[in-house]
Amino acid sequence: MPNLRIVAKSFVALTLLWLFSSATTWDPLFRRRDGAGEGVEDTVMKMTEVEGGGDCDVFAGEWVPNPEAPYYTNATCWAIHEHQNCMKYGRPDEGFMKWRWQPDGCDLPVFEPYRFLDMVRNKSLAFVGDSVGRNHMQSLICLLSRIEYPLDVSTSKDENFKRWKYMTFNFTIATFWSPFLVRAKEADSDGPTHTGLFNLYLDEVNEEWTTQIEKFDYVIISAGHWFYRPSMYFENEKRVGCRYCLIENVIDLPMSYGYRMAFKTAFKAINNLKSYKGVTFLRTFAPSHFEGGEWNGGGTCPRQLPLRKNETLLDGTNLEMYLAQMEEFKVAIKEGQMKGLKYRLLDMTYAMLLRPDGHPSRYGHLPHDNVTMYNDCVHWCLPGPIDSWSDFLLHAIKMEGGMRG
Repeated sequence: MPNLRIVAKSFVALTLLWLFSSATTWDPLFRRRDGAGEGVEDTVMKMTEVEGGGDCDVFAGEWVPNPEAPYYTNATCWAIHEHQNCMKYGRPDEGFMKWRWQPDGCDLPVFEPYRFLDMVRNKSLAFVGDSVGRNHMQSLICLLSRIEYPLDVSTSKDENFKRWKYMTFNFTIATFWSPFLVRAKEADSDGPTHTGLFNLYLDEVNEEWTTQIEKFDYVIISAGHWFYRPSMYFENEKRVGCRYCLIENVIDLPMSYGYRMAFKTAFKAINNLKSYKGVTFLRTFAPSHFEGGEWNGGGTCPRQLPLRKNETLLDGTNLEMYLAQMEEFKVAIKEGQMKGLKYRLLDMTYAMLLRPDGHPSRYGHLPHDNVTMYNDCVHWCLPGPIDSWSDFLLHAIKMEGGMRG
């Protein structure tokens, strides 16, 4: 364990440096509206209602110091995945855990575990997506551990499809592994070349999750970094192109194409479910923060402080993927409304763009372990910035409950 006195002094010094650095107000490109008026999708986009009345876009803001955090440790929570257990594996600084999200013009209360469990009493929540979604679920379990630990009620031994139940509150959490959301198959999983190329059937949803969510009250859907892998795209059982496949006479399509189509198919499948009456949350893309190289080229994420608003921009492929995701989400909101279905937004992209300090990097295993593992600048340390996602989730559930209690 690091010397806590030295860590505390270092955090204070770094915080003062961060606070007094130059900053200008930056209106993120992806939070701008088209000025077409306040339709239902615009209200959902801003998550405007706040306790005490008023109007506020809780997704626009910045990180401010929170010396009270963290609210659990790797000694008090068993749900932390080993590769995100940064303090166990020697991360020397603790300051990355001591921030909270401060929206512009209003407050976003820090997560209250009892209030959350009380509001989801007799309900159920499903996480659908990849390992970052699972990272979020494990964060939520850790935050709730101050009140109660859940009982494993899984019907499968597969770690990618698990269920836990909070017996006192009759509240169930489940995770459904589907990194592409649509049907996918590794092209040569048993072959000699092991290219890592996936066949994505962009107009066929992955039924491993759609057949399971109809009775859930809340579903958080997300996907992201698996789309950076080499992929072959299929529609109507025909190959329409690929990404990073390097195959002659096959059209190389932008990554955002497959990403857009996957969300289009996923949202369409949700809207076509016969018995589903739940609230669907889109948790938006959380950017990675590799510096000095890509994930497989020596890239790392060594920073120890959040970025300020004027220090970075969402651009390039990250921006393309975010916009594709949001455009399909707006379509889903309108189509779902006609069927009486609710969609809500957990827009984590802007907030997490500013948190290059929150990843495990090389602290996902012991330094001398004989493992083949790249620096992890995709997932998030626990405790860490991802805990704030539950602040937004509780806020959204309060809105659904009419701010009761």
